[in-house]
Amino acid sequence: MAVPAINSESATALPIGVFDSGVGGLTVLRALRQRLPHEQFIYLGDTARLPYGTKSGDSVLRYSLQAAEFLARQRIKSLVIACNTASSVAVEPLRERFAIPVIGVIEPGSIAGCAASRTGYIAVLATEGTVRGGAYQRAITRLRPDAHVIARACSLFVALAEEGWTEGAIAEAIAHRYVDELLRSEPSIDTLLLGCTHFPVLASALRAVIGSSITIVDSAATTATAVEAELRDRRLLNVSHRVSPPILQATDSPERFARVGSRFLGESFDATQVELVDLSPTLQV
Repeated sequence: MAVPAINSESATALPIGVFDSGVGGLTVLRALRQRLPHEQFIYLGDTARLPYGTKSGDSVLRYSLQAAEFLARQRIKSLVIACNTASSVAVEPLRERFAIPVIGVIEPGSIAGCAASRTGYIAVLATEGTVRGGAYQRAITRLRPDAHVIARACSLFVALAEEGWTEGAIAEAIAHRYVDELLRSEPSIDTLLLGCTHFPVLASALRAVIGSSITIVDSAATTATAVEAELRDRRLLNVSHRVSPPILQATDSPERFARVGSRFLGESFDATQVELVDLSPTLQV
């Protein structure tokens, strides 16, 4: 069932829906709020079924459809897929299903990665599912056919980010394990694209390991820029100066969502500010 098209004259004050498998997408929400301070947001973390990065593509697509349908029923004007794994399989199906702008994180990140690289030698750090699906490799080489892309699955980064071990000896030791081989590649990479929304909180540890000569590209910030451009093109930007805190929803454990998510959002919130929701009856696919 497609959601009816919205009238831009009446839709500017509607919220933007954002979903992720858990708390990592809060880095995208943080960037969106910085870029679009007058917009209202509804954030949905599917914490009951995380991580998406180790699931099959069919399962991730099913989960994404359910999350998108749940948000669409709350009357949103745009949908942001703040999950690289979901973006890799669900952007086009969701664009076909919903008559609102749908923006994933892979295309904006790839565009920024290509623009940042002088040589075309780009490394992508991501989850197992994102690397296996090859979405970044395809997007980058489509945008820049001369590019040479190395994708590396960095599953332990997710655990480090959620435990708050984002700086210091432990984080840097694991970063060395993942990136040292990339640093020895010939020709040398000049751009490191963070292809998981958990990874921006590890940027300091990565910088300590890779040095200053390699550009780090954060897909969260570039996605926020893409959302702003899309809303402006469709005349959906909110011109009001009144804004409310984001609506936060999770499918499991609001307590953990608040405790871990506060680090990703960059501000503290507690479980009473997180609505526990159930996606299971939302959509049969």
